[in-house]
Amino acid sequence: MTDTALCYLGAVELLRLYRKREVSPVEVVQACLDRVEDTRNDINAVCFTYPEEALAAARLSEERYMSGSGAAGPLDGVPLALKDENMMAGKVTTYGSLLFADHVADASAPVVSRLLDAGSVVHARTTTPEFSCTPFCHSRQWGITRNPWNTAFTPGGSSGGAGAALAAGLTPLATGSDIGGSIRIPASACGVVGFKPPYGRVPATPPFNLDHYNHPGPMARSVEDCMLMQNVLAGPHPQDITTLKPKLELIADRSGIKGWKIAYSLDFGFMQIDPEVRANTLRAIEVLASLGATVEEVDLSWTWDVYEAAMTHHKALFGAWLAEYLDDREDALCAYTRRFARASLNVGTIDYLNSLSVEGRMWQHFGPMMEGFDLFICPTLAVPAVAADFDIETDIVINGQVVDSLLGWTMAWPFNMLSRCPVLSVPSGRATSGVPTGIQIVGRTFEDQSVFNAAFAYEAAMGGWFRSNADRPSLQGAN
Repeated sequence: MTDTALCYLGAVELLRLYRKREVSPVEVVQACLDRVEDTRNDINAVCFTYPEEALAAARLSEERYMSGSGAAGPLDGVPLALKDENMMAGKVTTYGSLLFADHVADASAPVVSRLLDAGSVVHARTTTPEFSCTPFCHSRQWGITRNPWNTAFTPGGSSGGAGAALAAGLTPLATGSDIGGSIRIPASACGVVGFKPPYGRVPATPPFNLDHYNHPGPMARSVEDCMLMQNVLAGPHPQDITTLKPKLELIADRSGIKGWKIAYSLDFGFMQIDPEVRANTLRAIEVLASLGATVEEVDLSWTWDVYEAAMTHHKALFGAWLAEYLDDREDALCAYTRRFARASLNVGTIDYLNSLSVEGRMWQHFGPMMEGFDLFICPTLAVPAVAADFDIETDIVINGQVVDSLLGWTMAWPFNMLSRCPVLSVPSGRATSGVPTGIQIVGRTFEDQSVFNAAFAYEAAMGGWFRSNADRPSLQGAN
């Protein structure tokens, strides 16, 4: 098996081969490390690698499989890339900022501890924009991260390095976090699978574990790999009061969606949508209908006021945190970070209260509507992607209309507002630029299994993703 073929094996397949002793975790981890170096100049998706520790962990994993003792964990020997905001004890976590270039974590975040305890091998850390505050992926700390499908475009953000690394075969699993779409945006732009769990399903750290927009979650190249990783991440944690009991264990239910009722909206009733995104979304909806589901377009009656409420929430909490750096450290910040931080200074408590009222009105319509449907479908992004070096001050024009340059070209943020809904982003096709597009599969509150059931059926109908060289990015430096 070639190094490239090894790098595109998914977690479920790797575990099967490890158990049969047909492939060694050592050779897989080494192949992934080699591919990181081979693609570094093309996409710049990885900021740190840990070759010595990763190979040592892989050798221990190999011994567990060879012993036949049954002691291997649920992710034993599977390479894993951590986002450069997930603290790992003893390792630098920069948050994509020059201000934290030498910041060494004292302890591991709960998600990192759980993944390590499950036997995964952390071989790389993926790039993120500064403080994960944008939907694209460049920073003064790490430079520009590019989309493997077309390097002129961004892989999305803030988990942009994770999305690019998965698409380029640098890792089979990657961590992400999502307060405005930061898992689903890069999942869509890179053609991978990303899950925003319901609020409280996966533990996080204070203070943002208390922000109901905040959702740590898994990213992978297949639905089952994403589910496997989510089962490791999920469950109550003693350090996070928001985590849900009991732990939900997802299963690979492939019974299909025949007879299901699915609602969809292409534009939420007010957004501008790129024609290629629209066409790919409609084709995905046709696939779901061909599987025996009844699909129905619905009117959400949302407006740009909903968007402004989401922006107010972000400014009041996340932006206020960034505003702490508007002192003698400000000159070290990226321009987009300064812009976001300064915007937060004009938000008051009444503004925040009003944003919560808008969220309440959204659910008063969406919640009762979903009682008549099993799922809701919509695009993940309104455009395939923006430029890799996108300037936040640049206008974005869709169908001749200027939209907000921060999240106005994305469609993930409403489900941070409707935070108890599970959401999977899965590929819907590719644009003429080569950049993938995606759809969001949205479930009723806390009904994660339904979302995965539908995704399994859809993935099977689509034939899966990344199965051959023709379905993978072509990178100049790659093997």
